Amino acid sequence: MSAPRAILHVDMDAFYASVEMHDRPELRGLPVIVGGTSGRGVVAAASYEVRRYGVHSAMPVREALARCPHAVCVKPRMERYKEVSQSVFEVFHEFTPLVEGLSLDEAYLDVTGSRRLHGEPAVIAAAIKARIRERTGLTASVGAAHNKLLAKIASDLKKPDGLCTIAPDEVARVLDPLPIRRLHGIGPKTATRLEECGLHTLGQLRAAPDAVLWPLFGKHTQNVRDRAAGIDERPVEADWQEKQVSAEETFDVDLKRAADMHAELAKLADRVGVRLRAKELTASTVVVKIRRRDFATYTRSRSFAPATQDTGAVLKIARELLDGWLAEQPRAAVRLLGVGLASLAPAVQLDLFGQPAGDAPTPRSEATAAPAGLPPAAGRAGAKLDPTLDRIREKFGDASVTRASSLGRGGPKEDGFTGVRRRS
Repeated sequence: MSAPRAILHVDMDAFYASVEMHDRPELRGLPVIVGGTSGRGVVAAASYEVRRYGVHSAMPVREALARCPHAVCVKPRMERYKEVSQSVFEVFHEFTPLVEGLSLDEAYLDVTGSRRLHGEPAVIAAAIKARIRERTGLTASVGAAHNKLLAKIASDLKKPDGLCTIAPDEVARVLDPLPIRRLHGIGPKTATRLEECGLHTLGQLRAAPDAVLWPLFGKHTQNVRDRAAGIDERPVEADWQEKQVSAEETFDVDLKRAADMHAELAKLADRVGVRLRAKELTASTVVVKIRRRDFATYTRSRSFAPATQDTGAVLKIARELLDGWLAEQPRAAVRLLGVGLASLAPAVQLDLFGQPAGDAPTPRSEATAAPAGLPPAAGRAGAKLDPTLDRIREKFGDASVTRASSLGRGGPKEDGFTGVRRRS
C-alpha cells in the first residue's frame, strides 16, 4: 500500500503588516493597519496587535480606527510585497516543483515526492519556515496533512509562527471539536443557519442527517459532510507558467569589495544561465537582488530586446545593475546577492553553432541575438559557447570549467574561462 500524499499549506503571518514592521522597526509591537488612509479605505492587512481589538482585513478603516483609535495606518506598498513574495516562493520551489500559489502570501505544496530527499513533511515544513525567516525576516505558519483541506485547517490552528501536522488517524479527533466556521467555504450566513439548527462543531456537521442538511445545501449535502470529515481529493495544481529563473547566495562573511561582489555575481549568472537553457527558455529581463548587512533588501532590474540565453549578456547587465546600486551606497556591506531572469519565453531550437536546426541558413533568432547595449558578436558567441560549457559541466561536474571573472581576487579583468583538470 502506497504512503499517503504529503501536502503543506504555507500561510505567511499578517504578511503586509509584517513586511512593514520588518522594514520599519519602529512599528514593531504596535497595532498596525495596512490599507487605504482615506475615510472610504479598507483594511488590507492587520497586525496581530490590532486584531485583539476585533480589526480584520476587508473592514472599513473608519470602523477599524473606531475599535482601535491608537492604531498606526500605513499605505500599502504592493511592489515591495511582491518582491518579498518572490523570495518566499523561491523557497517553496527549492523543496518541490508542485506549488499552487493562492496569493502573494499563501500556497499549497505537494511534497510527496520530496520525502526521500528532504525528510518527512514536518521536517520539510520546519526547514521551509527556517529558510523563509532567514531570507525575509518574516514568520510563516505551516499545516501538514494528506490533503489540501486538512493542511489549510492545520496551518490556522497554531498561528502565528506555527507548525501543525494532522495524521490520517487523527482527523476525527482534531476536526470534530472545531467550530463549523473553521471549514473553508462555510460563510457567516450559512454558519448562522447551521448554528440555529444546533450544529456548532464539525463533528456535529459530519453526523447531521439529510433532513437537516438538505434544505441548506441541496445536492451538495454529501460534499459538505465529506469536507467536515476531512475528505478532499483535490490535487495540488502547480503553476503552469515559469515566471522567473533565479539563483542567490547568502555569504558567511559580508562582502565589502566590489571585486568580490562581481566574482559572486559571475557565479550566479552562470547558474541561472544553465537553468534557463535546461528549461529551453529565453529571458528579456535581468533582476539583481542585493541584501545589506542590516537585512535591507534591494532589487534592480532591466528589460531588453531581443531575448537571450547568453550567460555573458546576462552577466554584463547584472554587473551594470550592481554598479549602479554601489554608486548609491559605496560603503555598503553585502550579505546576499541574487540574479534572476524574467519575461521568459520558449527558446528557438538551436544547434551547437547557434544555427536553427535544418540545412538552410535562416536569419539570426532572438535566442542568438545580443541584447540591446551589447556588441552583436556577444549573442552569437554565447550561443556557441554556453551549450558546450553546459555539456562539459554535465559530464565532468560543475567545477570542471569556471568563468574567469568569478575567481575574484587576482582574477583577470576580462571575461574568459579556465579549465579545472579532473582525474579519471
